[in-house]
Amino acid sequence: MEYLCNIGKQEEMTELGNNSRFAVIGYGSWATTIVGKLTQNGRHVNWHVRNPEVIEGVLTDGYNPKYVSDMELERSLLFISQDINEIVAASDIVILCVPSAYLKKTMEDLNPALLKGKFVISAVKGIIPDDYTTVLEFVHDKFGLPFKNLGLISGPSHAEEVSRGKLSYLTIACNTIEDAEVIALAIRSDTLRISTSTDIYGIEYAAIMKNIYAIASGMSVGLGYGDNFLAVLVSKSASELRHFLDSSYPYERNTSEIAYLGDLLVTCYSPFSRNRQFGTLIGRGCDVNSALNEMTMVAEGYFAVKGIHHICASRGISLPIVETVYRILYEGEKARKAIKFLSKEL
Repeated sequence: MEYLCNIGKQEEMTELGNNSRFAVIGYGSWATTIVGKLTQNGRHVNWHVRNPEVIEGVLTDGYNPKYVSDMELERSLLFISQDINEIVAASDIVILCVPSAYLKKTMEDLNPALLKGKFVISAVKGIIPDDYTTVLEFVHDKFGLPFKNLGLISGPSHAEEVSRGKLSYLTIACNTIEDAEVIALAIRSDTLRISTSTDIYGIEYAAIMKNIYAIASGMSVGLGYGDNFLAVLVSKSASELRHFLDSSYPYERNTSEIAYLGDLLVTCYSPFSRNRQFGTLIGRGCDVNSALNEMTMVAEGYFAVKGIHHICASRGISLPIVETVYRILYEGEKARKAIKFLSKEL
């Protein structure tokens, strides 16, 4: 919860402008989609990709062969390297698109001095495992960047729809609306609408927690509960999220806006939601390890629920839905029994 102490400090920050150079760290669905949107808008991108197969596919065919392979990439605007130091050194704005479980490993070879004066944007919706910190808190603590140099990209959108040009919406949150607009301008298009905000804390935690609620939704579907129960569960999840944000970091925010409620809804209801898919497997009887192994992409909510459980325990915040998911995933409680008990409490 470093935001509480640091977000208001007057610290030196990077001046962002329309000529700022972009780096993207990661090569999954969101990374590829963001690279595609940047290059479609004529922006040069320095791209850190560790997978040789992906590098070859992009350079040869202009597509990522592993993720969102329908996202066309303008090769003439790309510089790709497996050396993260080379990528960061050549950029002003660094967009992190690595799953939270692998972020520390990805950044362990990065020279911290290279981030000085940079602006770091997180497109990650998870908590750093065992650190109980968000991605922006991790970057602040590990690399010493002030929160004025940090921002995030949030939903409500799935990369699969953005990459296909379906009408989609994102939210950019930075310390100032002016900085958020610089990022928004670089990726905005006729089919990608961008809202801006200064609620960095609230939107980052909302993006983390909606994955936990999507797991609960998936469990309910896997157990055979219908739309009526799911509507109540998601409504109560929205109330629980608001309670957590208001209790941990009061701010003049409207949690009915798309960055909060919209992102929660799309993640709980969409078939593209990997967290809902993970929860569905649990509800259908898979044990946790088998369900994790079945997933082709990381279900961020699995790691997030442990972190949010820790934060709530330390602050005395009661979140029944979060605690139900935690008991199922980490304490071995049977999903059918736990969801049935929860249904009586909603």
